[in-house]
Amino acid sequence: MKLEEMKITELFDTSHTIAAKLFEGKTYPWEVLENIGSFIEELGATLPENEYRKVGKNIWIHRSARLAPTIAMGGPAIICAHADIRHGAFIRGRVIIGEGAVVGNSCEIKNAVLFDGVQVPHYNYVGDSILGYQAHMGAGAITSNVKSTKTLVSVHAQEGDQETGLKKFGAVLGDGAEIGCNSVLNPGTVIGKNSIVYPLSSVRGCVPADSIYKGKDEIAAREERQEAAAEKTEEKAAADETAAAAPAKKTRTRKSTSGTSKSLKVVK
Repeated sequence: MKLEEMKITELFDTSHTIAAKLFEGKTYPWEVLENIGSFIEELGATLPENEYRKVGKNIWIHRSARLAPTIAMGGPAIICAHADIRHGAFIRGRVIIGEGAVVGNSCEIKNAVLFDGVQVPHYNYVGDSILGYQAHMGAGAITSNVKSTKTLVSVHAQEGDQETGLKKFGAVLGDGAEIGCNSVLNPGTVIGKNSIVYPLSSVRGCVPADSIYKGKDEIAAREERQEAAAEKTEEKAAADETAAAAPAKKTRTRKSTSGTSKSLKVVK
């Protein structure tokens, strides 16, 4: 994946997040991670009181959002309209949860932006990460945000490793990305728009947009798969048309020698 493909403009439609201004003036998504907390404080102070209720010092919750009584939450945080925060979720602070997003059972979110429509519904950990519009993480999928060596995280671009200057950096998921169950996105992972990661994957590096990640040495283009399926459909349709256009088999009637008239099918 080229560095050009990792730009904010290539990964996200920022009209699908209340945090659009957070990305202004930035080139790559990891550049905003250290500013999420202060941005929430500034934005929260401007939110209309008839739409958002303030809880504690710096948590703003839209009045249409649904929160289970068993969640734990720390600020600063903004939870947008129609978001669904389910049983046992832990919002650790510096978190924006977008409109209609789902944070499910036993999930933990920390220093992250979840765009509108994001779903992290079962046993997920999302830390120091950005999840684009309608991105989805299957049950048990997590972002690993700290290297075992505790050194700074690099992004593995096609042109070479790009230093981020960050000790904590989980993953970036482009709009529409799908992460399979129990997958691990290692520090500094970038998943392009509309890409799919197979279940039980350990992803280290970057996956281009419109791809299917089956393993580090097996990444297929979704377009090729869709075109192949379309070609098979077209071939089948052509075969059906040919069969329908073929002349019908003829039959003729013979008289039996017994004098009784019987119809016999003779196939040529």
